[in-house]
Amino acid sequence: MRSIPSPQKKAASAVYLALTALVLALTALVVFERARGRRLVLEVSEMGGDPHAPGAQAVVGAVTVFAVLIILVAVTAVAAAVAYLNWLLRARRGAGLARTPALASWFAPAANLVLPAVLVDRLWLTARPPADRRPRWLALLTVWWLSWLTALVLVLVRLWPGAPHGGADLTGIGPAELSAVAVAALLCAATVREVTAVQAAGSRPRGGRAAAHVEPSPSPEPAPRSHPGARPSARLNARLSARLSAGRDARRGALRLLTARPFLRRTSGTTPPGAAEQTEQVSSTGR
Repeated sequence: MRSIPSPQKKAASAVYLALTALVLALTALVVFERARGRRLVLEVSEMGGDPHAPGAQAVVGAVTVFAVLIILVAVTAVAAAVAYLNWLLRARRGAGLARTPALASWFAPAANLVLPAVLVDRLWLTARPPADRRPRWLALLTVWWLSWLTALVLVLVRLWPGAPHGGADLTGIGPAELSAVAVAALLCAATVREVTAVQAAGSRPRGGRAAAHVEPSPSPEPAPRSHPGARPSARLNARLSARLSAGRDARRGALRLLTARPFLRRTSGTTPPGAAEQTEQVSSTGR
């Protein structure tokens, strides 16, 4: 049976796609900058920015491509931010944490330089992962956050109004900025994957798959234990058994005596001395 991904896993997949789209769009912009950017800057500067100047129609196509690439970079950057915040809020809700501090940490001045990473670390800790994974997670979190700050600084310096980049490029974004953004995006996806994995592992039973239900076997009846109170009963039973066996022996003897009476009467014609008393004693004993 095919498993249905949880909403949190879907949110994590959206982060991966958005980050990939951002890196691809930025790569296309850098390639255009290197292939056509400098020449396009010279051509536009020669026309003085006049769209009706001679030769303006020759650069319309290149300007349009550049505008589309700028829009793609901006849209994918916003999509990546929205996808990441959506995943973060879902993860915090799944962990039972408040969502407001996570949003405020990204927009609070000065605090947004440290606090977002701290809250992501706390989110990882709430899943209670194995202790041996802690050093690797801290290393991943630290490298991601430093790479993110580095990429942010490089891009803002290039795109800041009036930033000096020689006037030979359209935006000034080159391979260095692209590499920084790509590394930060890759490490960001790794942190999202790590938090999602530890939360998924914490939500299912230990041992992976659920164990098959096994009916408990009935416990054997405990053997009766002898105790001091049972000794008089055993003695009484032994006495009763002895009396019953003695009674059986007495009855057998009485039957033999009664069988021998006719013979005694025929021989002597009198009852042997003590026979009547013995018969009565045997009868009373049998009763």
